[in-house]
Amino acid sequence: MARFVSFRDFDWTLLFLVLLICGLGVVEIHSATQHSKFAGAHLKQVYWILGGIAAMFGLSIVNYHVLLERVHWMYIASIASLISVFLIGQRYLGARRWIKMPGGQHFQPSELVKLILILAVAKYFSEMRQKELAWEDFLKAGAMVGVPMLMVLAQPDMGTALTYIPIAVMALFLGGMRARQALTVLVIAGALLPLAWHKMKPYQKDRLTSFMAPEADRQGSGYQVNQSLIAVGSGGLWGSSTQGSQTHYGYLPVPQTDFIFAAWSEERGFVGALFLLLLYFMVLMRLTQNAQTAPDRAGAFIVMGVVAVMAFHILVNVGMVVGFMPVTGIPLPLMSYGGSSVLFMFLALGIVMNVRMRRFVN
Repeated sequence: MARFVSFRDFDWTLLFLVLLICGLGVVEIHSATQHSKFAGAHLKQVYWILGGIAAMFGLSIVNYHVLLERVHWMYIASIASLISVFLIGQRYLGARRWIKMPGGQHFQPSELVKLILILAVAKYFSEMRQKELAWEDFLKAGAMVGVPMLMVLAQPDMGTALTYIPIAVMALFLGGMRARQALTVLVIAGALLPLAWHKMKPYQKDRLTSFMAPEADRQGSGYQVNQSLIAVGSGGLWGSSTQGSQTHYGYLPVPQTDFIFAAWSEERGFVGALFLLLLYFMVLMRLTQNAQTAPDRAGAFIVMGVVAVMAFHILVNVGMVVGFMPVTGIPLPLMSYGGSSVLFMFLALGIVMNVRMRRFVN
């Protein structure tokens, strides 16, 4: 007899860590925007967090196997949502990524597509029984992720499109991808790089090259990286004064979104930055532990898909801030301002809790 699913099995430790990061994010958003046109953004962030928490609890009580059984319809809906962006989406800074919602809010479908892709690849690989991955399955899984990825690239939104890659990589790795298959993909990808470079827009090329020599164009393509490095460096060990800082004088671009880690590092110093990274590490380890205790193969794939996306976000965002990665517009999970990003993370955590709460259910 199946045991009743109870919130006693909810991962309250993980939720505490997540809410702690969210709280730090709200504090930093308030600090970074209080003297700018974005003043009050922290209140909107609080509303998104509260909405995300409600969605997380709601999703956690819906059996994830029910979601997996209907994931093909969800996948079709996700493709339709990306098509709708091209038809009715709002253009901002040269990109068409958002759909305007009632009340003046904007919704970014490409964020929630990540969650559907995690479910889709988990469903696909959970039904495989062979130890090694056949080329046919390899190509099918690649197409499953590749189609929406190309659609997002066409918006253009290279940052979000890149976040689909770790979903595929993690699934292929856990699904039994052979070394020969991985090497073949790397060789093909390397051969296609010149074509991809040719298709990129000028500003995308500048972002990919400026991080290697940001001082070459301090007022142009290298401006964001230079200001970020100055902000991080001026934080010192314990953080700098909030007066006269890169963040509060407006030198640091979008400190509440893409460069919130730079703003945090400036105001809290090396110790504060290290503390935040430690919190993220603890969240990732807790998620991995939940994957290890998942009741079935599908549950493990789902949780590790969330781990892959979150780790990729953290790695690229922090690397971007300190000049080790190109500027791609990938937000810092749970901290950066943005409703679609916050909603995705809490929905993803809701599915993780869903898997955890059923680990003892037969």
